[in-house]
Amino acid sequence: MIRAARGPQLRCRGWRQEALLRMLENVLEVGERPDDLVVYGAFAKAARDWPSFERIVAALTTLDEDETLVIQSGKPIGVFTTQASAPLVLMATSNLVGKWANAEHWYELERRGLTMWGGYTAGDWQYIGSQGIVQGTYQTFATVGAMHFGGSLRGRLVVTSGLGGMGGAQPLAVVMAGGVALCVEVDVSRIRRRIATGYLERETSSLDEAVTWAGEALEAREPRSIGLLGNAAEVLPALVRRGIRPDIVTDQTSAHDLRVGYVPAGLSLEQWRDLREREPDAVMEAARVSIATHVRAMLDWQRQGAVVFEYGNNIRAQAQAAGVADAFEIPIFVERYIRPLFCKGIGPFRWVAVSGDPHDIAAVDALILREFPDNPIVTNWIRLAQEHVQFQGLPARIGWLGHGERARLALLVNDAVARGEVRGPIAFTRDHLDAGGVSQPFRETEHLLDGSDAVSDWPLLNALLNCTAGADLVAIHAGGGGYAGYYQSAGVTIVADGSPAAARRLDAVLTADTGIGVLRYADAGYADAVATARTRGIRSLQPTVIEAAHAGDD
Repeated sequence: MIRAARGPQLRCRGWRQEALLRMLENVLEVGERPDDLVVYGAFAKAARDWPSFERIVAALTTLDEDETLVIQSGKPIGVFTTQASAPLVLMATSNLVGKWANAEHWYELERRGLTMWGGYTAGDWQYIGSQGIVQGTYQTFATVGAMHFGGSLRGRLVVTSGLGGMGGAQPLAVVMAGGVALCVEVDVSRIRRRIATGYLERETSSLDEAVTWAGEALEAREPRSIGLLGNAAEVLPALVRRGIRPDIVTDQTSAHDLRVGYVPAGLSLEQWRDLREREPDAVMEAARVSIATHVRAMLDWQRQGAVVFEYGNNIRAQAQAAGVADAFEIPIFVERYIRPLFCKGIGPFRWVAVSGDPHDIAAVDALILREFPDNPIVTNWIRLAQEHVQFQGLPARIGWLGHGERARLALLVNDAVARGEVRGPIAFTRDHLDAGGVSQPFRETEHLLDGSDAVSDWPLLNALLNCTAGADLVAIHAGGGGYAGYYQSAGVTIVADGSPAAARRLDAVLTADTGIGVLRYADAGYADAVATARTRGIRSLQPTVIEAAHAGDD
């Protein structure tokens, strides 16, 4: 059992290195299958294997301030003398040359121990448990309420599936947005884990009971969450046949992977685990058939008037490959609800108290409420999180802050660390699902105005820029397994230890990180991004931004 270290005792040669080591330990402490190094998403790992994990730990404990540890797909490669302002850790995970970036080739490499999938935040040690996704999930549902239901989900039914490391945030997010969540999950241990951590209220294996509970909550207009043990490919069609029409439908099963992610209908967990080892091709085909049934039920509800969207697990692409020609009539959540925020550099910013002291998160909460009173997205969330969100692993928080706001917060926190108001260093990071952090044509960059959905230069430039700005960890990830060939992303972590050097790095990194994201959307033709670049003083060489700046002068 891996548990992140707490307290003031250092095992490394500085707090920057110690913070990264604790972040590595933390993703396993809060992970789905830590014995297998799996953090979430069926097989997103923190390190390639246990010997690699042990060598990474050993390297971090002896790493000097002017050295850089290089990691290739979860395996440490070497330590190089660089400079004190250079990243301490550089990693590239699951990246394949285009022609070979497919599931079949990736699985062969993985079978031979030559690669691993790091997800977005597993492989670069940035995952903070379900709390890391709950704010973005809440933001999505809150926006759905604002756009479609008069400002709230009160009295509205949300049907979804999947309560794993990502999907486990859904029931709490729906309740926080005022709605009733009916969440289908095939693994009872996941249901009970969400109940134990306060993300889910009650469970049942009876469809009748789940429908009754949901109906009672809707009639009373009380926010509630229900975990229903069952297979989505069986439960959703059964609900359609009963004439039950949800207000909102989405999904967070591990549909991105047909081999180890999505359990086909008709199989128990034990049968599925046995069969996927003996007959992986048969399991994949059965999963495709089940996903097709699952998505057809979602389409049925969409035609009946429900708000239906994919939450980024590639379920539409899998269904289309299985013969559901109209699968992409279901929109992606980013384009519909989140992209306007990305155009302003607003996205899922995170901070972790590497001391392990909850006081530090409370201190940052108070600082945000005092210093950002005009930002309701973050202040409303902080108040909700204080009431509803339990810490998992190291105390942490997430808040959607934009360009300029992230650097401002980090500098305020760094000063508070220096004064002792925050008792230990704070590690700042973010999801890869951010303005400049990812190109994924079936999710974050779907249907861009200029058609540049698949151009992956942007996250690569983001990573390079963060390196030159002085981040402590920079990662370049790509898809693995069923996601192979589908995306390119970049991750970043930087530590506020109270020092003047940290202040310089924090300002440079967090300004550059969102700045290039804003310019990415300005380049694609989004007026909000052009306006943000102009008003926020981002030095742009793009004609649209320069013209807007001149127009503003006039």
